[in-house]
Amino acid sequence: MRILDTHLHLIYPDRFNYPWLGGNAALNRPWSHGDYFAEALALGIESALHMEVDVAEADMMGETEFVLGLPRIAGAIAACRPEHMNFVDQIEQLSEHAHVKGVRRILHESPDELSQSDLFIENIRHLPDYDLSFDLCLRADQLHLGVALAQRAPDVTFILDHCGNPDINGLGLDPWRTALAEIAHIPNVVGKVSGLVNHCNPGWTAQTLRPYVEHMIESFSWDRVVWGSDHPVATVTGGTLTDWVAATREIIKGATPDEQAKLLHRNAERIYKV
Repeated sequence: MRILDTHLHLIYPDRFNYPWLGGNAALNRPWSHGDYFAEALALGIESALHMEVDVAEADMMGETEFVLGLPRIAGAIAACRPEHMNFVDQIEQLSEHAHVKGVRRILHESPDELSQSDLFIENIRHLPDYDLSFDLCLRADQLHLGVALAQRAPDVTFILDHCGNPDINGLGLDPWRTALAEIAHIPNVVGKVSGLVNHCNPGWTAQTLRPYVEHMIESFSWDRVVWGSDHPVATVTGGTLTDWVAATREIIKGATPDEQAKLLHRNAERIYKV
């Protein structure tokens, strides 16, 4: 069954500045479109949405425009700064590109208060006017911030990245399990099954991930989940794109073809309007 990857990162250090990569030796090199699709197409991944890679602010628009010109990139989730007064100008510029499907502001490494300010929330409320969604990247201990944000911007579609980043190697299922269920109760939040392997020790298997994926689907339902590779970040614990796709297919093999299609491509096409 075909897959639409909703969370592909492409890294071009010769084109853009990635300040955070200086402290990440495993990722601090080129990760190209060609290399990704050489592996992805054999796995049934026919297209992808590019997820912003936290480039320097001066490169944000350039990154978006560049990736939208690449084959099989069905759209982009662009970097944004809702804490800035000129946010509406920024999304107006982004909206000139038909294949910008949403925006993201990295929050899991930001102060908690950033996403809770009146300016941030007022700016986010403008997104439906431009047919844009907002990807939420929060740590498991920050999921209550996502609840508050989604409740104060009920007309915005939020996509919770990486299953809410459970601490698989540490705390395990709890208290993530309860916090995840709480944010899943917010009707304008969608869950993205991605980013789990980053929290595992090398040697993880489908069984390592199964309780987290199954709780995501149980909490959000098959109608409100999408799938993402988080490539190449998902490779830092020793796995590959091929490993993550194989694990996903193993975990959901007991689901109906219709349910599998919802997770792997159909929901994403509807939610991101691909």
